Amino acid sequence: MPKSRVRSKAVYTPPTRSSRAKVSPRWLVPTMVGCLVVGLAWIALFYITGQNLPIRAIGAPWNLAIGFSFIVAGLGLATRWR
Repeated sequence: MPKSRVRSKAVYTPPTRSSRAKVSPRWLVPTMVGCLVVGLAWIALFYITGQNLPIRAIGAPWNLAIGFSFIVAGLGLATRWR
């Protein structure tokens, strides 16, 4: 029976990790969750109260924009969470 060939390439070895792993700051998770909850509460309150709250004077598009910007800010912070 013929003998199999010996592998000519070296086996892949992943690079070593740095001695200090990157960690999220302590304020990140509470701020992220807070932004998501405030944005959801803002939009829910806006619809439940018949568009009278949170701020009636600025109108419907701006109340929705404020609520969604809180949610987008929370999602932006979520991308930095490690």
